[in-house]
Amino acid sequence: MPNSLNPREIAENILSVVGGKENVTQVAYCMTRLRLAIVDVSKVDKDVLKNVEGVMGVVEQAGQFQIVLGPGKVTKVANEFGTITGMKVGELDEAKILHDEIKVKNATPFKLMLRKIASIFIPLIPAFIGCGLVMGINNIAIKATNGAFAQTTVGGILVVLGGAVFYGLNLFVGVNAAKEFGGSPMLGGTMAAVITSPALAKVMIGGKPLLPGRGGIIAVLLVVAFSSWFEKKVRKVVPEILELFLTPLIVVLVSGFAAIFILQPLGGIISTSIGSAVKTAIAGGGAVTGFILGGTFLPLVMTGLHQGLTPIHADLLKTTGENLLLPILAMAGAGQIGASIAVLVKTKNKRLKKTIASALPVGIMGIGEPLIYGVTLPLGKPFLGACIGGAFGGAAQAVLKVASTSMGLSGLPLTVITNKPLSYLIGVIVAYIAGFIATKILGFEDPE
Repeated sequence: MPNSLNPREIAENILSVVGGKENVTQVAYCMTRLRLAIVDVSKVDKDVLKNVEGVMGVVEQAGQFQIVLGPGKVTKVANEFGTITGMKVGELDEAKILHDEIKVKNATPFKLMLRKIASIFIPLIPAFIGCGLVMGINNIAIKATNGAFAQTTVGGILVVLGGAVFYGLNLFVGVNAAKEFGGSPMLGGTMAAVITSPALAKVMIGGKPLLPGRGGIIAVLLVVAFSSWFEKKVRKVVPEILELFLTPLIVVLVSGFAAIFILQPLGGIISTSIGSAVKTAIAGGGAVTGFILGGTFLPLVMTGLHQGLTPIHADLLKTTGENLLLPILAMAGAGQIGASIAVLVKTKNKRLKKTIASALPVGIMGIGEPLIYGVTLPLGKPFLGACIGGAFGGAAQAVLKVASTSMGLSGLPLTVITNKPLSYLIGVIVAYIAGFIATKILGFEDPE
């Protein structure tokens, strides 16, 4: 059941609850949230704001109210909000938002590191999604034609398009990493190119040729972190008149040799160890490993620790061509779908029914934030039911050995970029059913 209010009415209702336009200094939005900078937070009634029709959840942080509206709708409401208040509306990317959130009082070095990692990879998500879907379409066409499509011109072009993001991934990560570590972006990209260059194969050390791209994303992060740190040190001692020439020369020479002799081999050892550990854990533990990973991922998301897994996902794809981890973790969202459906069936609260009906479609497509903040987390026990659903779904994915061939997608869209689409769908259904049953058994207090 869709919301009965149009975007302008929702914007007007939100404005009236937050104290009018005199109490708002900035209007912005991201994928799912309307973000308002507030002058006097005491004038905002959070309980009333949560009950505004169309609002799925509210998060307050450092004088800013983040109002969860869901994808698509948030853009329309934000634009109407800007029209009503006469303010310029800004669209924020997730990387910038993470930078802003670094300033929170309880930020720790570990949290700051996770924010940096997320900021490196979040700008790449559109490329992962676009190339991943192209790859999925190509795979479907190949299977439908028993391999004949792969021999066609279009099939060949789709292979190029689908793999483009991975072809340039090291360079993209190098540029973004240098930005985060305080170095020159193009020098970061250059250092990534150094350890990826095919010419490395012609260089012999100890009688053995070097391996281009060894260590994948992990090696790139190590090399660029070092080169950025070293660049800042060099700039402090090189005379200003010579800085334009000497700094890049010294950074490339020193960082290049350090990369080839120390950092890339170290990255190779770490990358190989991670890949082996993931495969061994999933193959050896099977259902148990999948159950634990799938069941604990939602709480991991709530703490922000999941950001540290992004380079692991990327590295697994870069070095092995497949990722056994992503389909398992995606089951956390599927479990939440089952839990939310159970709430929808049981609740008598009309507003909650509308919230679930609005959030379920985007949740099925892999965007779970509206369901987390609008349904399962506020109700408590359904969040636990969602975790249980994710656990059973994760166990199914591990047993069926489903792997993704790209990243950036979750929910049902992930189906097209897995090695076993039918098996993945079976795991999704298992998570739906388990989340539904667990929530029905646990129950919840129906809000008035």
